[in-house]
Amino acid sequence: MERDDRARLRAGDPGAFGRLYDEYARSVYNHAFRLTGNWSTAEDVTALTYLEAWRLRARIDPDGGSLRPWLLGIATNAARNTTRTARRYEAATARLPRDDVLPDFADELVCRIDDAERLAAVQAALGRLRRAEREVFALCVWSGLDYAEAARALGVPIGTVRSRLARARKKLRKLADGQISGENGELRGGRGQIPGSRAHRATRPTQEGAR
Repeated sequence: MERDDRARLRAGDPGAFGRLYDEYARSVYNHAFRLTGNWSTAEDVTALTYLEAWRLRARIDPDGGSLRPWLLGIATNAARNTTRTARRYEAATARLPRDDVLPDFADELVCRIDDAERLAAVQAALGRLRRAEREVFALCVWSGLDYAEAARALGVPIGTVRSRLARARKKLRKLADGQISGENGELRGGRGQIPGSRAHRATRPTQEGAR
């Protein structure tokens, strides 16, 4: 991003902020969806990300390249907080007296997404990782950030990113070896491929929005 654009963002120029949204909103949404596994929550995280970006606009460095890593770092924190809040809400409602439950159509809508089965398999695998490992994996593998960009996004040293990603890949590879059946290398229970497996690399999501 040009120095003039950064200056406009720091000054609170609505036009510059609108361009920032147009350029990276899809990338932020995709990252949020991969972390949360829910399209509605991903929309909320995207909105929260840009609200927080507006609040923190004065912290944008005057010089630098793409602001995508900065936005994805904010989105990672927003997804973390949103998930924590949702868990607390679910725990609270679980203690309430149960009435007749109305059908929830959200799951039905999510199932209409083309790669829902693959996403479910991936989410199940990522659920075995520590949160910090999941976040690094999502940033580096799915969103295509390099080590330095991911380190800036998360506010951690590059060495920490490297070690977390290495652990994540090792765990996922081990999980894939345990779940892949002998029938054409398919996962038991679905078409999805575990990240880090040979089959997943052939179907890895295309990197979007990188500049």
